[in-house]
Amino acid sequence: MKTLGGMSLLVLFVALASGRSLGQETPSQSASHEASPSPAISIGGEPAVTLKRPPSKDESTPRFVEATILPGRGMNILQIKAFIPGRGEVDLFDSPALPEVKQLLDQGDDEFGNKGFSVGAAILLPYANRITGKLSSDGKTIATDIAGKTISLPANWHGKKPGATVLAMHGLILSAKFQDVHVHNGPAESSVSANLHAGDFGGHWPSQTEVHVQTVLKDAAVEVTVTTKNVGNEPLPVGVAFHPWFRLLSGKREQIRLHLPADERALVNNYDDVLPTGKVESVTGTPYDFTAPDGAALGTLFMDDFFPDVKRQSDGTAVVKLIDPAAGYGLRIVALSREIKGFQVYAPLDRNVVAIEPQFNLADPYNKIWGKRNNGMVLLQPGQSVSWRVRLELFTPAKSQ
Repeated sequence: MKTLGGMSLLVLFVALASGRSLGQETPSQSASHEASPSPAISIGGEPAVTLKRPPSKDESTPRFVEATILPGRGMNILQIKAFIPGRGEVDLFDSPALPEVKQLLDQGDDEFGNKGFSVGAAILLPYANRITGKLSSDGKTIATDIAGKTISLPANWHGKKPGATVLAMHGLILSAKFQDVHVHNGPAESSVSANLHAGDFGGHWPSQTEVHVQTVLKDAAVEVTVTTKNVGNEPLPVGVAFHPWFRLLSGKREQIRLHLPADERALVNNYDDVLPTGKVESVTGTPYDFTAPDGAALGTLFMDDFFPDVKRQSDGTAVVKLIDPAAGYGLRIVALSREIKGFQVYAPLDRNVVAIEPQFNLADPYNKIWGKRNNGMVLLQPGQSVSWRVRLELFTPAKSQ
């Protein structure tokens, strides 16, 4: 995993000399001499890729050290490891080890690929969150309006209570196999990129789509860029997000702090369906006000809420902070793309996690409940493209927030 599917240098040389193209059974992924051997574990038909940073003698500064990506499962970022002063190397995501993930995703998944967003940080595209519609007689699809066209989407989700609405959830690339995988491990940064020739997503989306994903690992940052291009002849609606399961490192949920620069929260019908009502309310004076510079404690507040119209800094970025004072750990989730309109936050009470999802679109974006409100979907004309870009940064709360 920490090199190119576990190939030795000799095998890599032979593969390159034979002219094998990237994305085939033995990918010719470029690596520097810093890369170290690892088991050749393939998930979704593609070797998992692990990016690494060189060791450092500085034990006073937090830094990223490793990232594992699954090209065979939607370019999901399965795990990010970081060095935290006083704690050593830790896993930032709540994900099992690779052998368990292989079992989960290759043998234990359903027909929709839903297990893909239960681990790591799955990329959600061409829409994030929920979309409702008319359920088919066999219960497998919903018919719904997308940008003025009637589209059939997989009916892959519903709440746990009897009578819960069956709907489409989290996009169409959860089990997608990316191709043209390129890996680079260099002195300044390590990266992996790959392409998905998505077409019309099996007839489930308008126009023809190409997707390019790149994850870059640096000592001070992890940057993820998802570029979607309309290569067809019809307008292409696009919504993008990712779904990271951040661990609460100290395990002390009550003191975990969240800073989220948004003045409003979108209301939902309940926390089982989690369907938007089309109404928003001010967070001022409520438990959902996380706008203070040092945030507010999660305490015992359950959350599965979308915060639209996030405020931006002078450089155009929007920054959410997850702060764990007891662990001496802080993480900034920086939205670099202006198309990222808001953040979904899921903070369950029965797991030591919080999911913080920067996304383009509102939940159920084409539902008439939203009226004239901007639904966040980007409508690409033929030949146009849009990039969703997010950066993760570490910091020590006592020094800088």
